[in-house]
Amino acid sequence: MKKFEIRGSHITLDALVKALGIAATGGEAKMRIAEGEFRVNGEVELRRGRKLRPGDVVEAENLRVELTASDPL
Repeated sequence: MKKFEIRGSHITLDALVKALGIAATGGEAKMRIAEGEFRVNGEVELRRGRKLRPGDVVEAENLRVELTASDPL
């Protein structure tokens, strides 16, 4: 399982999809999310604005990512 460190309290699903390089544009991320390609904590997620927090697990076909919190300064 891959780890992805987020800064702040959350990241949206579409922003994560772009940050991971799964989608090149926001439009592509929106389309892929709407088509049900992603699961969050085991459930299909269709909302591109879904707020993801540390501990959440996002899955796609060949990808499993756990979100972690960045270390405070």
